[in-house]
Amino acid sequence: MALRVAVARLKTVTGGPSLLRINNTFSRLKHFNSESPLAKHAKKRTSTVRLIGGGVAIGIVVGAAYSYFSYSERKLPGAIVNTPTQIPILKTLPTDLKVTRKVRHNNDETANFILFQYPTCPFCCKVRAFLDYVKVPYDIIEVDPILKQQISWSDYKKVPILLVKSSNGYQPLTDSTMIVSALASYLKDKTFTIEDIANFYPSISYVDVDGKRKTDIMNKYFIMNEDESEKSKRLNFENERQWRKWSDDTLVHALSPNAYRTLSEAIDSFKWFSIAGEWEKNFPFWETSLMIYGGAFMMWLISKKLKKKYMLKDDVRQSLYEECNTWVKAVEKNGGTFMGGNKPNLADLAVYGTLSSIEGCMAFKDIQENTKINVWFSNMKNVI
Repeated sequence: MALRVAVARLKTVTGGPSLLRINNTFSRLKHFNSESPLAKHAKKRTSTVRLIGGGVAIGIVVGAAYSYFSYSERKLPGAIVNTPTQIPILKTLPTDLKVTRKVRHNNDETANFILFQYPTCPFCCKVRAFLDYVKVPYDIIEVDPILKQQISWSDYKKVPILLVKSSNGYQPLTDSTMIVSALASYLKDKTFTIEDIANFYPSISYVDVDGKRKTDIMNKYFIMNEDESEKSKRLNFENERQWRKWSDDTLVHALSPNAYRTLSEAIDSFKWFSIAGEWEKNFPFWETSLMIYGGAFMMWLISKKLKKKYMLKDDVRQSLYEECNTWVKAVEKNGGTFMGGNKPNLADLAVYGTLSSIEGCMAFKDIQENTKINVWFSNMKNVI
């Protein structure tokens, strides 16, 4: 009897049924941890988290590198890099172009110039003022300012664009100031082709002080082969360039906030643009309506930003009055009817073209009544 009790105690201590149950439980737990769907999902989730973490790490490294180089570039305002000098020559004209107006001085004249424009864009008006003054025939193609399908053939999506016919096709010229300088050079000395002349005005790309990359055209205020050997001539040309630049950098920025000062003024301005550009004749009704009302609303909003950007007075009319009087005083100081003396120079044409862009707007009527600009403007209109 004592022996049986001892054997029973021994089984309990060394692995009887209780120990077996414990071993079986651990076995099942081991199987559960390594083989169950939950375990597999946990492993897959861990793998996904690692993949995402690796992607984020790579993104941080790439972003940091980009930021570093971008910042390094912004730290060097004015840094210049080479860019293409011009739009490539067109071998043939696009087949869907519609000439909306022909400017001729004699009935039998052939036009070698095609101007893509908005009718009241100040930069387009500046080019037209020059073409009209030198009496060259040209064709006009009105561009829809919203859809711009008329210049879909060009990588350059602004106006004006002037196509000049050459032996190789058509040479596009862009930037109103460069167009005027290039044409003045070309018409003065035709021993150079228009392609040669265009190459005299290379484009440059640079980083401005605000960190934005911008493009400009070198030499755009210079006429090639101009004789500046005498001091008096050099001073005249420097004065001309100074006021051409003033027209581009100062006067033009006072126009939009005045033409679109209120929403009703903006709509009235665009209605006048429609008449000046014959939009109802050249575009479908829906497109004309979109340009008038959509364009007016957009420009009314943009004009508020331009007012702030160029630090115009709260009453923007006062800023426009000041710029007009600044020009009139400079002409009077120069001692002639025009800035160029007895006949207009390129500065006169630039300022006239710029101001003529708002001639049908309320803003123009106001400057006629509140400044002395009208005498000079009328004289310019007579000679052009």
